[in-house]
Amino acid sequence: MIKGISYWSVRGGQDGSADIVRALADAKHAGFDALELAIGNEGHLTIDATEERCSDIRAACDESGLVVETLASAMSWRVNPVSDDPAERALAIAQNHQAIERASWLGCSSYLLVPGVVCTPFRKGEAVRYDLALERATRLVAELLESAERWQVEVCIENVWNGLFYSPIEFAEFIDQFDSPYCGAYLDVGNLVGIHQHPPHWVSLLGDRILRVHVKGFSTDTKAGSWSFCRLGEGDVPWRRVMEALRAIGYDRTVIAEVMPYADDLLAQTSAAMDEILQS
Repeated sequence: MIKGISYWSVRGGQDGSADIVRALADAKHAGFDALELAIGNEGHLTIDATEERCSDIRAACDESGLVVETLASAMSWRVNPVSDDPAERALAIAQNHQAIERASWLGCSSYLLVPGVVCTPFRKGEAVRYDLALERATRLVAELLESAERWQVEVCIENVWNGLFYSPIEFAEFIDQFDSPYCGAYLDVGNLVGIHQHPPHWVSLLGDRILRVHVKGFSTDTKAGSWSFCRLGEGDVPWRRVMEALRAIGYDRTVIAEVMPYADDLLAQTSAAMDEILQS
């Protein structure tokens, strides 16, 4: 497996202000073998980036010696693909088509997709009825797969705190309906613990549908009444069993740490924790 870090984890990554060349250098200095890029409406890499701009970024990635195969997007948190507003849904689809095209120009083979937001503690306001959200997410992915297959970029659907897919069985059925090698799961192991799930079981049940993997820490201190994300290597994720499950399904691609917020020692601490996790 390939040890990587998210662009969002480097200094300035969360708001998109981090220079990509600097992010590559920081990731390599900290001992990572891969960097996951991120795209949005603002910052150093946007959905309006030209093919020339993307080629320049690809050249910098190649020069760094790091593996850069994945592109993440958080656009669904602002423009909801399953909103009750048809104009918002249309805009979300258009933005994701643009992002997939840029992923290809960047030489990335996988695109992280948040398929929509039903309700979440991270986004106040609209709450979308579950059945409607599921129908709209299905239409979204079906449309995006047209671009994905054209550009040969995998659409990797993330399990995230968006009110969708709290069962690995439902998640597997959602993916299987598209019957496409360009559609699969971006499994975020740390996201599962907070919704009372056992990550190794998700790995086993999703199997080869898992195209990419995120890791982060999550703590469930029931005595203190505290449930929260925490530093990688701390908390309650059963890493040894997770790694055993991933090896059992033959997973050998990138494992990207998505850890925030930034701190001066974050990359070094995360790198050391990942060494232990990957060797467990």
